[in-house]
Amino acid sequence: MTQTHAAQHRELPSTWNPADVEAELYRRWVEAEYFTADVNSDKPPFSIVIPPPNVTGNLHIGHAYEHTQIDIITRRRRMQGYETLWLPGMDHASIAVQALVERQLRDQGVDHRELGREAFVERVWQWKEQYGGAILDQMKRLGDGVDWSRERFTMDAGLSRAVQTIFKKLYDDGLIYRAERLVNWSPEMRSAISDIEVEHKEVDGELVSMRYGDGESSIVVATTRIETMLGDTAVAVHPDDERYRHLVGTEIELPLTGRKIPVVADEHVDPEFGTGAVKVTPAHDPNDFEIGKRHDLPMLTIMDEQGRIAHTGTQFDGMDRFEARVAVREALREQGRIVEEKRPYRHSVGHSSRSKEPIEPRLSLQWFVKVGPLAKAAGDAVRDGRVAIHPPEMSKRYFDWVDNLHDWAISRQLWWGHRIPIWYGPNGEVVCVGPDEEPPSGEGWHQDEDVLDTWFSSGLWPFSTLGWPDDTPDLRKFYPTSVLVTGYDILFFWVARMMMMGLYAMDGVEPFKAIVLHGMVRDAHGKKMSKSAGNTVDPLEWMDTYGTDALRFTLARGANPGTDSPISEEWVAASRSFCTKLFNATKFAMMNGAKVPERLADRSELTDADRWILDRADQLVSDVDALLEDFQFAKATEALYHFTWDEFCDWYLELSKVQLDADGERAERTREVLGYVLDVLLRLLHPTIPFITETLWTALTGGESVVVAEWPKPTGAVADEAAAERIAAVQKLITEIRRFRSDQGLKPGQRVAAKLGGVAELGLADHVPAVRSLARVTEPTDGFTSSASIEVGLTGGNVSVELDLSGAVDIAAERKRLEKDLAAAEKELTGTDKKLTNPAFLDKAPAEVVDKIKARRETAQSEIERIKARLEALPQG
Repeated sequence: MTQTHAAQHRELPSTWNPADVEAELYRRWVEAEYFTADVNSDKPPFSIVIPPPNVTGNLHIGHAYEHTQIDIITRRRRMQGYETLWLPGMDHASIAVQALVERQLRDQGVDHRELGREAFVERVWQWKEQYGGAILDQMKRLGDGVDWSRERFTMDAGLSRAVQTIFKKLYDDGLIYRAERLVNWSPEMRSAISDIEVEHKEVDGELVSMRYGDGESSIVVATTRIETMLGDTAVAVHPDDERYRHLVGTEIELPLTGRKIPVVADEHVDPEFGTGAVKVTPAHDPNDFEIGKRHDLPMLTIMDEQGRIAHTGTQFDGMDRFEARVAVREALREQGRIVEEKRPYRHSVGHSSRSKEPIEPRLSLQWFVKVGPLAKAAGDAVRDGRVAIHPPEMSKRYFDWVDNLHDWAISRQLWWGHRIPIWYGPNGEVVCVGPDEEPPSGEGWHQDEDVLDTWFSSGLWPFSTLGWPDDTPDLRKFYPTSVLVTGYDILFFWVARMMMMGLYAMDGVEPFKAIVLHGMVRDAHGKKMSKSAGNTVDPLEWMDTYGTDALRFTLARGANPGTDSPISEEWVAASRSFCTKLFNATKFAMMNGAKVPERLADRSELTDADRWILDRADQLVSDVDALLEDFQFAKATEALYHFTWDEFCDWYLELSKVQLDADGERAERTREVLGYVLDVLLRLLHPTIPFITETLWTALTGGESVVVAEWPKPTGAVADEAAAERIAAVQKLITEIRRFRSDQGLKPGQRVAAKLGGVAELGLADHVPAVRSLARVTEPTDGFTSSASIEVGLTGGNVSVELDLSGAVDIAAERKRLEKDLAAAEKELTGTDKKLTNPAFLDKAPAEVVDKIKARRETAQSEIERIKARLEALPQG
């Protein structure tokens, strides 16, 4: 986009204060409908659906990390001329919301079961209207460029229709069935829960070894859940284990129960582990369930929905599972059957992420999706290149999952959620009802009580949100979606389900073209964030303190594909400094008349500095474009940072000051180059730091909004290598003079006279004013006497710099400072020598510690030599 100097510039505030502008800018963007996708547009479509946050959620640092990446992608595509849709919405989060409302009712003295299903669901909807969706307002604070006109909820009418439609389609195709299987069971929720809702924690428990049978027919087995022995239906040994071969095929007595159970041979058993014999409780252990199926063993469920012992016919019936754990152990002890106890015994136990209780593997009648053909299609779509995974090395994890997927338990024993559309009749009839069908009625007919796993409806998200099962304009325009951005931690649970459901429902058309996987945000030391560790951060607080752009820039700078990203408040503060630097640079340029030209002047009319910065801007456009196309957010942000800070602010702005002082054509061309480069830079930075770039770009150009500005393209000019070499030489010369001045004890702003020899011979005569200005050295006058000099080696020859430091340095003070520094360096040398000549230290210290001490010694030695040379060079007085 080009603007003339005549455009109406907007005045910048005196300082950058994000809180003054962010909310108003976002409101203006939404009202202007910049984020509202036009389904009738002839622009090429680009679409992303938001990974729907839970309706209970608040914006945490993981959301901010993920949303920043999505916003970078969509803002860039919008600027590139795509009809861009970022569709927002929320997930109803069955278990989380039901638990929350149950707890709320308990606090009011109400049992939700006494309230009844219909009244409870009504209370949940009331809660959702009052409290749900706080995260949506927080997304606005983050600057999410989502299309609010298309906001969806997994329990809204349209998505409910989609859920019912696909359930019936799967059912009619024989891909949904009901069976007894082992599931993760939450006694507190009285429901099956999905694998992703199980957190495995290391806990201190007990490992108890106990003897079944007596005499030569006895076998010792061990368990961490001794109460489950009441449901044992076999003891298993390895078929090649000589110790137990005589017992295979016989029966032994199961203590406390009066039952006899068989000894079976199964290759699953590890003969080297423990006694080489394992108890088999098929209804309460995943491995035992498989053994039970192989040997056709009875599967006795010995716990009810609340985790209480039931149906055993023993004195333990009615006890809570943990109470029974103690009681069973003590009853076995009384019989002399406890052989060994290890306590505490550290082991991993699955806990419900919602209720925090240990989950119970439990045999239960549930609804399942037969995933075989669906999983194969999901694997093939990646294998044949229709869907690309970024980074590519994550593909192996994807295939490991979808190629070995078990049938998916989709029923949950809850009230909040999509109720399973199955009706049962009085004579055993089972009818699946579609969205446009009337359910059967009459005496004895009733609907299944269970609801569907939340992942079932969120698996439909890429197409249900666009209007499926109806053939909508949105679906035709924006499906398949372009990219999915999500964490690698839900690659299996959500991504694989969307792939399966999308390919199945949409006649083999994949739900997205690319899957971009990011890692988790960790603390500054790389540790996982958790409330218990006390290292969690609130992104809203950092946004309040440092501004949204600073948080986004920090998150983007750490966003390497597929890897975890550390973050610290110090880094966010540094990003705030970057924003301030950008603000001040733009303000300086505008105060000096910077403007965006209709077209740049011919290169022959520009200085070396102008041509160099234009070439660097061209390279930046190419680099950032390629990196963002490959979802390399961290590298792109790093490139933008270094160009802005190191090349534009530290060098070109300083060089431009000299050129602006020249007046005339040179100054005018400099203003145009300043304006052009800032225009390009602000547009490149906009997807990452939208608020400050909007403020600066509209002020600089007078344009409507950078949100809808054109994404930059390189000028196409051939890079001027000679100009770049001369600027590199000037930079080195200035840097070396500055370093020498510092070594001589000159203050940064202190000017001294200097002669520059050999400059003209190297073709740098035109750059002498810039060198003198930036290195703070003036033209020598009559009577100039050199008191110090250096030679600066440049490509093609040397430049000699002779300086007159007489009167510029307080010799006594400088000598005192150097002597103090020398004493500190000599003390460091003595300390390191003492350690490195101490055999006791060298024998015990790790190699890396010794190496560090050696490095410190070398540094101290080098410092001593430098300081002594400086002292010798000081005039005597």
